[in-house]
Amino acid sequence: MGFMSFFLGEKKQTASVAKERLQLILAHERSGRNVATPDYLPQLKAELIAVISKYVKVDPSHVLVEREQQDNLEVLAVKIELPDSK
Repeated sequence: MGFMSFFLGEKKQTASVAKERLQLILAHERSGRNVATPDYLPQLKAELIAVISKYVKVDPSHVLVEREQQDNLEVLAVKIELPDSK
């Protein structure tokens, strides 16, 4: 559990700040733009990589950020492949 406690110590505050920022970005984009063209995704991906890289070294090519439309529901999918902990 030492590995998890390392992340849980400071990550709670960082995670909540990141969550609030993401909610603001999504709310802004939904209200002021055509949701069919999400041009903010590359910047969002870069910012996510920057934050995660503070804790774990990740390969940017192993980070996937997508927006999907399912009926009236928008889904933001983020897939981050973390390196082995060995």
